[in-house]
Amino acid sequence: MRDETAEQPAPLRSGLTTGSCATATSLAAARLLLRGTEADAVEIVLPKGKQVQMRLEFCRLTEQGAEAGTIKDAGDDPDVTHGALLFSQVRLIAEPGVRFLAGRGVGTVTRPGLVLEVGEPAINPVPRKMINDHLGRLAEESGYAGGFEVTVNVEGGEALALKTMNPRLGILGGLSILGTSGIVRPFSCAAYIASIHQGIDVAKTNGYLHIAACTGNASEDTMRRVYNLPEIALIEMGDFVGAVLKHVRKVPVEKLSLCGGFGKISKLAAGHMDLHSRHSSIDLPQLAEWAAAIGADEALQQSIRQANTSQQALAMASAAGIALGDAVCEHALAFARSVVPTQVQVEVFAIDRQGGIVGHAGALK
Repeated sequence: MRDETAEQPAPLRSGLTTGSCATATSLAAARLLLRGTEADAVEIVLPKGKQVQMRLEFCRLTEQGAEAGTIKDAGDDPDVTHGALLFSQVRLIAEPGVRFLAGRGVGTVTRPGLVLEVGEPAINPVPRKMINDHLGRLAEESGYAGGFEVTVNVEGGEALALKTMNPRLGILGGLSILGTSGIVRPFSCAAYIASIHQGIDVAKTNGYLHIAACTGNASEDTMRRVYNLPEIALIEMGDFVGAVLKHVRKVPVEKLSLCGGFGKISKLAAGHMDLHSRHSSIDLPQLAEWAAAIGADEALQQSIRQANTSQQALAMASAAGIALGDAVCEHALAFARSVVPTQVQVEVFAIDRQGGIVGHAGALK
């Protein structure tokens, strides 16, 4: 019987995006220039209308204008930028509107295929609109007819960017300023999924019509070995195979290779779009049924059902001459083909922990 008095876990805490941080710090610096108001906190309005107050680390005049900074708080999300100092430098200019520059730790777009043009600072459209809206209102309220030059910086952003997919996307020199809602929701992995979509877009725009989506480093190495694909054509999908399949449905390529560990590919074969253990588990009875369909006797089926891991099940099947790896890849292929357009050639590879191919389905061309 469940103890009703037991302490329940606290709900996960949401945070604010780098786009919200850039908006708050830009507004505080611009307000100091136009009104002479120094602040230790600033209130902004998020895209859906919610008002939030953000604490400032500093707000001060500089030789060129003013600057303000805040510490990025991602809440309980394991965000690479959590705890980083983000600061905006603002200068008044004659031309109305906002001119954006990439400061220290903020990347610059160097490849076509992203929503931003080559040469633009990697400040995404929603953060740009948030900053434009807030500074536009401030200018109107202050009777100011000019514009603003906003330089966004992230302390240590160059090093942090190496932990993201930015270099592969052609965003060099630092991080991207991200956000669509202004809020970071714990474990939503929205930034990761956005990077997957951007990776596919960049590869296709640059003429790479065969892409390989991989769950990790070992599977990437396998795809390099099999196809000698360049980094731009390798999509680091992690557990988010659904993000790949759904985006390829909208942005078709000629060929899609999916590669991952046998256990994760078995989850895809069972129809799971998220391969993380939080959302899907390995179905050993299903593996036993697939093994039975290709000749496994009852004793082997029972051993597979009672296996400790999918790797153990695979080893037992292989020892009995049952190509369970290929069978699992065939089922994964069928599911993937049910999602992507028919003109996309799809294939699936399953690998072991050493990167050896233990299963394949789909034509090698």
